Amino acid sequence: MEELIPVNILIGDRTYRLKIEPKDEESVRKSIKLINDKILEFKTNFSGKDMQDYIAMVLIWLATEKNKSGADWVKLEQSAEKLQSLEDLLDKVLEK
Repeated sequence: MEELIPVNILIGDRTYRLKIEPKDEESVRKSIKLINDKILEFKTNFSGKDMQDYIAMVLIWLATEKNKSGADWVKLEQSAEKLQSLEDLLDKVLEK
């Protein structure tokens, strides 16, 4: 087992210090990005009293996703970003 490394993560408006294996760092950071993106999405689309409401909404969303694991969502998010980049590039080429 590799030695654990300390990382600071931000979820909502709180910082947490974790110790994780180095091989998991990228996955953890991408998962945290997905969680924070979903919090922002829920804040934009729904009313809530405080950050805890939005975190609860994200937890419910994650728990009810069928046939998808957290790793699949990270991969899906990465694919969506790559597709958006390709679409932007195509738009630039077609404008010329």
